Amino acid sequence: MNKHNSKAWLYLLPALLFLGAFMVYPLIDVFVYSAEEGYNFASQSYFGVGLYNYSYVLHDTYFLQAVKNTFILVIITVPVSTLLALFISLGLSSIRPLRNLYQTIYFLPYVTNTLAVGLVFMVLFQKTEYTDGLINLLIQWSGGNSVDFISGPYWAKMTVLCVYTIWVVMPFKILILTSALASVNQDYYKAAKVDGTSAFRIFLRITLPMISPMIFYLVITGFIGAFKAYSDVVALFGTDLNAAGMNTIVGYIYDMLYGNSGGFPSYASAAAVILFIIVLTITCINLMVSRSYAGHGRKE
Repeated sequence: MNKHNSKAWLYLLPALLFLGAFMVYPLIDVFVYSAEEGYNFASQSYFGVGLYNYSYVLHDTYFLQAVKNTFILVIITVPVSTLLALFISLGLSSIRPLRNLYQTIYFLPYVTNTLAVGLVFMVLFQKTEYTDGLINLLIQWSGGNSVDFISGPYWAKMTVLCVYTIWVVMPFKILILTSALASVNQDYYKAAKVDGTSAFRIFLRITLPMISPMIFYLVITGFIGAFKAYSDVVALFGTDLNAAGMNTIVGYIYDMLYGNSGGFPSYASAAAVILFIIVLTITCINLMVSRSYAGHGRKE
């Protein structure tokens, strides 16, 4: 047994070294940086250790705006994209003709470059001196007033960001849920139809519990992905996100390191730790809810 264990650890050693060098050590380093007060990047020196960096970040108006933007993005895009992906997957699973074609069409945004998709959305929504954009033309055609979605009011910019994020993340969710639906044992559906069970009750009592692990997986990964949003926002609103009022937590961390207000790794590390705590807390809550749901399903 010991010989087999030694061989297993030997096989795992390269992966453990890789994880230690590129994940564990940087994580520890971030915690250390976040506690060093007055850290000077040039001289690699600091004058104290404490929680001042966290206090500064939590009172920074740019960070608070980034937290607000990120939470709005998470709260709107994760449930909406998951529900839309579920309905589309149910539709794809119920049709035979051209199913593969539809699956390919829905998956295209996932394999398209994020910045390229962002530029397309900017062209669709941006209002310039030459054109109001396709979306504004449709709004005017229906009797409404044009809106500057890229440089205009906050709600308009957040609407574009949410629509764009949903568009980008939904294809992966459709792929996962379509595969999950295909793996459900068809005998359950046949038995339910024999008993005269309605389609809605079949979905509620058979389909949903059978694919619930995948739904919770998508919700958890969706939360994590939405909290790490940055490139999507840059693609729409440019690199000066603080001026646009559309920065995210990851964008704030980047700005503290390399942006116009860059050169403050201690502040960036404190913000990164705060983001880590937020994501870890929400992930744990989601895991507890999923386990509770799974236990309740088994009792039924």
